[in-house]
Amino acid sequence: MGVEIFVGHLSGAVTEDEVRKLFSVAGTVSSVHLVKNSGSGELRGCGYVRMSTEDEACEAIGLLNGALLGDSLIVVKDVTKQSARESGSPGGGRTGKTRSKHR
Repeated sequence: MGVEIFVGHLSGAVTEDEVRKLFSVAGTVSSVHLVKNSGSGELRGCGYVRMSTEDEACEAIGLLNGALLGDSLIVVKDVTKQSARESGSPGGGRTGKTRSKHR
């Protein structure tokens, strides 16, 4: 199944292959999905990378957050923490579920 992580601040010229190659330094990349504008097909500056294990996802976040890809310094975040904040659930986005912390 794998663990999905968010990648932001992507250059409009970056490709899925470039993202896959960068993230492979942290382990096995199961998939890469770059978010594109449905009308123009242009990259919206973000995407998702699925790593094969939680340890690899943690490694990718630790190694690659702030890394240079193309001409941009990228942001790499845990999707589970991001979606909890965006859910607007009571208690500051806490869902009551225990999640492991990334190193």
